[in-house]
Amino acid sequence: MQVVLLQDVNKLGKKGDIVNVSEGYARNFLYPKNFAAPATDSKLKELKTQKQNQAAKKQREEQEAKELAAKISDLTVVLKAKVGEAGRLFGAINNKDIADGLKEQHNYVIDKKKIILKEPIKSLGNYKITVKIHPVAQADINVEVTAVE
Repeated sequence: MQVVLLQDVNKLGKKGDIVNVSEGYARNFLYPKNFAAPATDSKLKELKTQKQNQAAKKQREEQEAKELAAKISDLTVVLKAKVGEAGRLFGAINNKDIADGLKEQHNYVIDKKKIILKEPIKSLGNYKITVKIHPVAQADINVEVTAVE
């Protein structure tokens, strides 16, 4: 008997898969727990349209991420910080500071977790920082750390 899985089922399949199971297993376990539904023509059509919609949504998100990456690529964010001897900062510039700078100076809202810093910035200068917007799209921005006057 063929059923369409409505949820992930351990050792059987993932949501949306069409699997063959015994009638007793489907009737006594999968249907009562709402893990599966019979694989009727209408259910298969519904599943097909859901997969098409998900694919279109994924493609649209990837396209938007690529466009955003192209827009913010090579932007310069100027951050001001208090400086001690030899150009060392009091404290450090982290990814939250860079995200706030992008929002204030260029009106782009980027999650701080998407800004990749190997270590916090602790001295004056220019830095090239990678922003991973989406798994298929990333951009490099320039961060200029200057002294507060």
